Amino acid sequence: MSETTPTTEVPTTSEAGEEKKSKKALNKELKKQQKEEKKNAAKAAKPQQQQQVVQNPLETSGDNFGRAPMNQSQNRAGKKYTPVESINPSLNGEKVLVRARVHLATATGSLAFMVLRDAMHTIQAVLSAAGNGKPMVKFAGAIPKESIVDMEATVITTKEPINRCTQKDVELQVLSLFIVSEAQQLPLQLEDLARPTHELEQQKKTIEELDEKLKSLTLSEAERSDLEKKKGEANKYAEVLLDTRLNNRVLDLRVPSHQAIFRLQSAVGMLFREYLHSNNFVEIHTPKMISSASESGASVFKLGYFDTNAYLAQSPQFYKQMAICSDMERVYEIGPVFRAENSFTHRHLTEFVGLDIEMSFREHYHEVLDVLDNLMCSIFEGLETRFAKELETIKAQYGYEPFKFTRPSPRFTFDEAAAMLNEIGETVVDNDINTTQEKLLGKIIKKKYGVDFYIIDKFYRTARPFYTMPDPNNELLANAYDLFMRGEEICSGAQRIHDAKMLEESAAKHGINIPSIQAYIDAFKYGAAPHAGGGVGLERVVMLYLGIGNIRKTSMFPRDPKRIAP
Repeated sequence: MSETTPTTEVPTTSEAGEEKKSKKALNKELKKQQKEEKKNAAKAAKPQQQQQVVQNPLETSGDNFGRAPMNQSQNRAGKKYTPVESINPSLNGEKVLVRARVHLATATGSLAFMVLRDAMHTIQAVLSAAGNGKPMVKFAGAIPKESIVDMEATVITTKEPINRCTQKDVELQVLSLFIVSEAQQLPLQLEDLARPTHELEQQKKTIEELDEKLKSLTLSEAERSDLEKKKGEANKYAEVLLDTRLNNRVLDLRVPSHQAIFRLQSAVGMLFREYLHSNNFVEIHTPKMISSASESGASVFKLGYFDTNAYLAQSPQFYKQMAICSDMERVYEIGPVFRAENSFTHRHLTEFVGLDIEMSFREHYHEVLDVLDNLMCSIFEGLETRFAKELETIKAQYGYEPFKFTRPSPRFTFDEAAAMLNEIGETVVDNDINTTQEKLLGKIIKKKYGVDFYIIDKFYRTARPFYTMPDPNNELLANAYDLFMRGEEICSGAQRIHDAKMLEESAAKHGINIPSIQAYIDAFKYGAAPHAGGGVGLERVVMLYLGIGNIRKTSMFPRDPKRIAP
């Protein structure tokens, strides 16, 4: 077939009419499409607006609710705020102004319920559409958790106790509500951070039991399915690991039990000071940068100091003794201590707070040991009688076995302690009781004497620093002692050598570079009183008194070989 020139088809009349009709339809369709696009655009915008409301739900405000202006200290009106702890039935019918965090906020229909938290204390607040208006109820229910609010309210006594709050017999009838600082989305929930350990332990036990049953090869499909279902139901609580807690420490410290732990830590320092001041001790402040790594060589932190090097002090030991040489007969210090020990145990930190004392005595170093004994017992008594509320708060999350002690405390020589261990088949090697044996000894003494606190005296010289006074009756022993809580050492102390010549000879035998500690030795050349002392680790005392199990829980921002932030 030969190629031909293509021709254009002429439409028939009916086809032309159809073309004309399609143009009208096209215009109509175009208008319809434009209308649909507008409609769809509006729909698309609506979810976005709704999403913005969810993300930022607090756009509405009124005369008695909304966001307060940022506090830039514009004025000082002298308003009186009432702590949540102080709100009780005696204030029934009175108006109070409260600043607290929103622990919980929910709105259901015409009512909103809030739980406000002020450190360790919580209280319920109520709003109603009838009394406050629907916008305010909606606003209250949408406030993000952990936001700080100012609330004016009327105190109302309740017919039934509000068990979820510490203030059980009262609630707040809200009059005004303003956000002072709005919280962003939380990386962790405080409910999980505050979960009682016994609930987590029971959950773990239940899951382990179900896992064990699931190992059976004789299970039918139905039985296996039922066990899997039970396992899923049992796994209802999220356990927040310690590292995660420490990485989010600011949130973790808001937990009421953790507030209580650090109030107790503060109390230990306060009680320490109280007792020592009442016994004529003077608080001193010694350098934390020293010129020589004199006590234990490699376990110190070295830092640049202008054109030379300095070291972070492992203890205030030398300076405490130099204060005694300066006729300050009784001294103490509360301050940071640094140990460059690459230890990853439950009780070691690279920086901790030291509670140190040093004092002269007249006849025997046991005069100092008596002071240490009474000091610690006074602290235990003070915690027990003056901080019962904090102990109850801690007990709710961690449990708490009451700390047992007597005054005076039981005392044993090192050899007597070793003999107790030998009775249960434990051999003490190189005159040194190891950590495992310390804990066993604590259990033996608790069972035999009913106490968690005791003292061991007369340690062997080989386990003590060069400045420790030897026992005059046995050259192998030293006038040295340790204090123990729940089977773990919390204080190491001794009589110190106060004769310059004897001190220098002892330092040389221990391989100490004499020129590096010459100023210390020189302090004893002009007459020094016999003296003794000891150093206590604050975080360790709190950990062991509470039986919490890890020193990082009693250090506000702990430092160990792998953690130097936050």
